[in-house]
Amino acid sequence: MNWSADTQLAIKAARQGGEAVMRLYDKTITYELKSDDSPVTDADIQSNDIISDILTAGDYPILTEEGADDASRLDAEYVWVVDPLDGTAEFVNRTGEFTVMVSLVKNGVPVVGVIDSPHEGLTYAAELGQGAWMYQKGMWSRIGVSKISNVLQSRVLVSRTHNPESERNFIEELHVKSLQSKGSSLKVMAVSSGEADAYITFSNRIKEWDTAASYCILHEAGGVMTDMQGCRLVYNQADVCHQNGILATNGHLHDCMVKSYSRLRARKKSTS
Repeated sequence: MNWSADTQLAIKAARQGGEAVMRLYDKTITYELKSDDSPVTDADIQSNDIISDILTAGDYPILTEEGADDASRLDAEYVWVVDPLDGTAEFVNRTGEFTVMVSLVKNGVPVVGVIDSPHEGLTYAAELGQGAWMYQKGMWSRIGVSKISNVLQSRVLVSRTHNPESERNFIEELHVKSLQSKGSSLKVMAVSSGEADAYITFSNRIKEWDTAASYCILHEAGGVMTDMQGCRLVYNQADVCHQNGILATNGHLHDCMVKSYSRLRARKKSTS
């Protein structure tokens, strides 16, 4: 692959972060709870330190889950967006479903996305206009979304740790073919590679670093990611939370699911 210098740097950072995580995976895992009650481990911190050291060579500001937020990033054309350990709960529970995520955002749009799945030995990468790719056993292979356009035939994913009853009820109303749970950004990677057709979450706790790399990879794979109302996601914002959930699909199902969600919201308003 003829990756740009920025993408090569992101791949290096994500992989070395993943190596740091795996060095701690089989050891006794302890964690603390942050102010939002999410766990943080030594693996989060060590991965973050390694990634930050590598990315400073790119001369762009860094927005990372485990670092202080420098407001000067808001004036920058380019900014790195990093989740040094996506799926910390999955890491603690040793499910293997955790990743390291590095993205480069330009004027609010992710233009580079790299996701390392160290437990599975996989690296996903994309840059704007170059397609989406997966690295496994020394080889890059192009990936793409499925062609499923009938929601009745769709395979839908939800979070393994955050899947409230409201989400499950909505998906049941869609009468999808299958509903499964998975951890971390591997949900969107499953959609990107055609193994699933949609990922749905109503959560307002999803943050920019949870989605930036996935956004780039999914779009380059032919899919679409918006909020649940179908609104475009914009990155490098002062408020890093996505307030209206996330809908990531193969593109063919997107409008149907947005309309179904709109009808659900309308029903709720009429009964409130």
